[in-house]
Amino acid sequence: MARIFDVIEYTNEMSDEIVHRFPEEGFGDFRVGSQVIVRESQSAVFFRDGNALDVFGPGRHTIATANIPKIIDFIGKAFNDRTPFPAEVYFVSRKEFANRKWGTSAPILVETPGKGLGYLFLQGFGTYSFQVKDPQQLVVQLVGATGSYRMSDVEDRLKTMMVAKLTDVLGEFSQTTQSLASKLSGMNEELGSAVRAKGNEDFEALGLTLKSFYIGNLKPSTKSAQELRDAGLLDPTMYAQLQAADAMREAANNANGGAGLTAGIGAGMGIGNLMGQALQGSQQPQQQSAASGGAASGGIPDVMTPSEAAAILKVSEEDVKAAIEAGDLKAKKLGSAYRISKSSLEEFLKG
Repeated sequence: MARIFDVIEYTNEMSDEIVHRFPEEGFGDFRVGSQVIVRESQSAVFFRDGNALDVFGPGRHTIATANIPKIIDFIGKAFNDRTPFPAEVYFVSRKEFANRKWGTSAPILVETPGKGLGYLFLQGFGTYSFQVKDPQQLVVQLVGATGSYRMSDVEDRLKTMMVAKLTDVLGEFSQTTQSLASKLSGMNEELGSAVRAKGNEDFEALGLTLKSFYIGNLKPSTKSAQELRDAGLLDPTMYAQLQAADAMREAANNANGGAGLTAGIGAGMGIGNLMGQALQGSQQPQQQSAASGGAASGGIPDVMTPSEAAAILKVSEEDVKAAIEAGDLKAKKLGSAYRISKSSLEEFLKG
């Protein structure tokens, strides 16, 4: 037979515990006339056979047929006031669980039609807070017969819900906001409010309410070009142009290596112009260069002159020759002329 309890309370502060079952295993025998003590930041939910008998707020309560009328069904209409009845009590924390951390475990893909590369991979992190709104709903939907229900039991589920809502919100904003990427830093509050509004419906279905959702940082992924290519969203020509721009930038920032390229960049176009042309190239049909050697539009010939390689890289011929002389770009010298193979150029683009 279960132990008979005359006083039902849970004195723990529940700092990281959302729900605590009393008793933790089996069921307890309670009496009409037993005392239920509920702390200021708690609610107590009586359950039997999966049915809620009643919910008690903060204070001291005496079990009676007036506040748990359903107990009459369990112990009969004619009973002694000391007759025990079996049930479970769930103490639910009503405090706000604040300053919880969230983050994107994987970048969020956002479509930006007609802008930049056409897509962005975004990464972000921030904080959120929530509170139990309906203790009975929470116990029914999440807890079941668990003896204790902590933040670690629900946190991953809540984060997944919020990141899903953030993805929806970013998709909507990208359709209505020009140059989304350049405005992200000034939209954190607006985006956070939209996520909170969208997420509350899902939180309330669990008996919770999303009190706040703050974006600490949201920015394009540093590997967006590679990630877009891996996802099949970036054409090979565009990717090659971006790789060339990266190679130029790395050479310009390297004081010990790639001196020829660095000098060539100074004499030719800057990295900003190169990137601008690369991005523009993703939005306009690639035109056949007169120096393409008969290659298909956007393709790379099997063998090229420095001039033809320069046209593909969108740099000057002097830049290409400087890269060859510095040993960064492999080429075959025939007399006074250089010839560059397709594989050498591709290897150069890979860095």
